[in-house]
Amino acid sequence: MTASDVYLLSPEISMVGLAVLVVLADLIFRQKGVVAFLAIVGLAVPVAFSIALWIDIDGEATSQRFLELGQATTFAVDHFSLFFKFLVIAVVGLVLLVSQDYVGRFAKYRGEYYALILLSAVGMMLLPSTTELITIYVSLELATIPLVVLSAFLRDARSTEAAMKFFVLAAVSSALLLYGMVLVYGFTGSTQLSVIAERIQEQPVESIAFGAAPLLLGVVLIVAGFGFKMALAPFQMWVPDVYEGSPTPITAYLSVASKAAAFAVLIRVFYLAFGGLSLDWSIGFAVLAVLSMTVGNLMAIAQTNIKRLLAYSTVAHAGYLMVGVAAVAARVGDGPTDLGLGGVLFYLVAYGATNLAAFFAIIAIANKIKSERIDDFAGMGFKAPLLAAVLAISLISLIGIPPTAGFIGKIYLFNAAVRADLAWLVVAGAINSVISAYYYLRVIRVMYTGNETERETVPFSLAARGALAISAVGIVVLGVIPGYVLDVAQSAVGVIVGG
Repeated sequence: MTASDVYLLSPEISMVGLAVLVVLADLIFRQKGVVAFLAIVGLAVPVAFSIALWIDIDGEATSQRFLELGQATTFAVDHFSLFFKFLVIAVVGLVLLVSQDYVGRFAKYRGEYYALILLSAVGMMLLPSTTELITIYVSLELATIPLVVLSAFLRDARSTEAAMKFFVLAAVSSALLLYGMVLVYGFTGSTQLSVIAERIQEQPVESIAFGAAPLLLGVVLIVAGFGFKMALAPFQMWVPDVYEGSPTPITAYLSVASKAAAFAVLIRVFYLAFGGLSLDWSIGFAVLAVLSMTVGNLMAIAQTNIKRLLAYSTVAHAGYLMVGVAAVAARVGDGPTDLGLGGVLFYLVAYGATNLAAFFAIIAIANKIKSERIDDFAGMGFKAPLLAAVLAISLISLIGIPPTAGFIGKIYLFNAAVRADLAWLVVAGAINSVISAYYYLRVIRVMYTGNETERETVPFSLAARGALAISAVGIVVLGVIPGYVLDVAQSAVGVIVGG
């Protein structure tokens, strides 16, 4: 491996080094606050390397650099992958900040807790850059296995059950993904995405989707494997129990960072390997979008636990994101070819800010009332008006009501679908948004029900307040002035749709 290769991997290498340093600091220092400070401040190193790579690539005509092992190209550094590196690092930083009010429940293991979050982030940062099937599989496992351990950190019945379900179903989804990759390799003779695309184009065209039954089955299995990571219906069976049983900061981390990384690798695989067959898979993704939106929203209506409600909300929002991916059909029209994918990237940022703000407020409120039942949130609008207001704004953004980030995100996704002649998908999305208003507004109604006028002190550290403020401000800023983030997102997807 050359110095240039190390430089391309520098954000991930520095993140691994930070995780090791955190474990060592946990062994050396008695003041555990030092460990948390080191974990948070240390994120500046991978951020700096990512910025340096972005600047360097900006000055190159190809806007891409590749890492090669032997004759195989396994890793690409471009604006697309760097966009997701920044997103994952930002989510990790906010989760580490808010965890300061939560790690007391497992104080003996806080060093391991921080290190596992950082190691999982390494896998998530690798995924958007992967251009080869084996590298994709290894990166997915690196991202998932630490999350399984983190979901069991509370060490009670619910947390243990969550970890076991997560582990078993993650193993099943990984097997499906691997079987799909094997079929694709058997059909094309290559694991490199660019070579797979060339070999598919060389095959005689048959009357079925993707041109051949083995390839079609392989693609279906790959979608099933990715569907688990993205919490798409009908692969969402693990979501409610894992979200409910895991530590709430880990639930927030799962709902945003894991989903973003999974969508990133899905986009790269299907555009680079199967881009010539876009019409074959765009309708399938549209069907998955409707299924996820409908299942997620209908199941959320019956929930009484706030974390389970947001778990099914995550399933629904995976469906909204799939609307943008399905809008790939715009590539054959006269509209902008990158509109759908740019909308997906913007929506991931908007959804990240919104969901993190919601979970951060829930952490503070649940720590105070010792409950996650929605009915027990009654009167919080009067007892803790600031926290209740942030949670209410987050839920309004999840509905898609202006002037929030969620509204702008849905506008971009639905606009891309209309341009791709998928108006029926927009109608389905609009109907589901109306359905979602019922259970989101129910939580707001409960918080502002009652005659309590006396405020209560809700313990919330300065670090956690900072994380809450950043995510809450993000909801409003992205809803009012979304242009800069959308421009960056459009720049990031240019290398994908252009390739």
